[in-house]
Amino acid sequence: MSDDIMLKVERLTKTYASHAPTGALTVLREVSFSLPAGASLAIVGPSGSGKTTLLGLCAGLDTPTAGEVVLAGRSLGTLDEDARARVRNDHVGFVFQNFQLIPTLTALENVLVPLELRGEGGREEKARALLTRVGLGERCDHYPVQLSGGEQQRVALARAFMNRPKLLFCDEPTGNLDGETAAAMAELVFGLNREHGATLVLVTHDLELAKRCQRIIRLKSGAVVSDETT
Repeated sequence: MSDDIMLKVERLTKTYASHAPTGALTVLREVSFSLPAGASLAIVGPSGSGKTTLLGLCAGLDTPTAGEVVLAGRSLGTLDEDARARVRNDHVGFVFQNFQLIPTLTALENVLVPLELRGEGGREEKARALLTRVGLGERCDHYPVQLSGGEQQRVALARAFMNRPKLLFCDEPTGNLDGETAAAMAELVFGLNREHGATLVLVTHDLELAKRCQRIIRLKSGAVVSDETT
C-alpha cells in the first residue's frame, strides 16, 4: 500500500444475525475506497443506509463480517481489541453526534482523556490552548451539564484533536446544533483539519457541509451508489 494512503477500505460488509423471517440483516455491502493523507471525505445517504456503521468499522470500533480496513498502514482485522484500541489512540480522533463526554469530568479533564489513556500527563497547557481555539477558554472548569449542546460538541472536538490525530472521524458533528452554532462548528472542523493536516471522514445529512469535502460517497441500503470528487 502506498505510504500516503491513510485509510483503505476493501469490500467491507457487515451483516447482523436475525431471528426474523427475513433472515440476517446486511447493513453494509462490499464498500471499497481509499483516502490519502490530508484528504477530506463526506459520507452521505438516508437514515439506515449504513453511514454510522461504516464509520465505526473504519475507526476499528466494530469488526466487519467480511472485507478489510487498513488504517495508517495497519490492517485492523489482524489485531485484537487491545491492539485496535492502541491504533485508535495513536492515530484517530472521533467526534460523536451525542458528544460522549464524561459527565463527572470538567471540560479540561475531558479533553485530557486521550493522553491519560496513553499514560501521558502534564499536558494541561495544550488542552487549554485547544479549548481556547474552540472558544471555550473561559469554560475549562465547567462540567458538561453546565455547557450548552454546542459547547459540549466543541469540547468533543478539542478532545478529538488532543492527540494530534492523523485521521478524524466525525459522525453528524452539526446534527444536534442550531444553524449558527452548526456553521461555527463546521468552520472549526475544517480549520483544525487544515491546521493539523488530518485526514477527515465526515458522516452528515447536510449536503452543504458535505460539499466542503474533496470527495462525497453516497450510500443507499448499505451500498455505494455514487462516489464523486467535488
